[in-house]
Amino acid sequence: MQQLEERIAHLTRVVDDLSEVVARQQAEIDRLGRRVEMLVLREAQRDQDASGGVILGDERPPHY
Repeated sequence: MQQLEERIAHLTRVVDDLSEVVARQQAEIDRLGRRVEMLVLREAQRDQDASGGVILGDERPPHY
């Protein structure tokens, strides 16, 4: 019985550690997603200022 309790305690700690890792990774993914969105908007604004047109995200480049 003690061996099972030790294994459960170990597994509980591992799950808690993994949960922390996942939470940190999700926070980093969210942060990077916001930065990418900011960069996309900034680039679209630069392109719009340079060409005077509206940039669509799914528009194919002219070389296709």
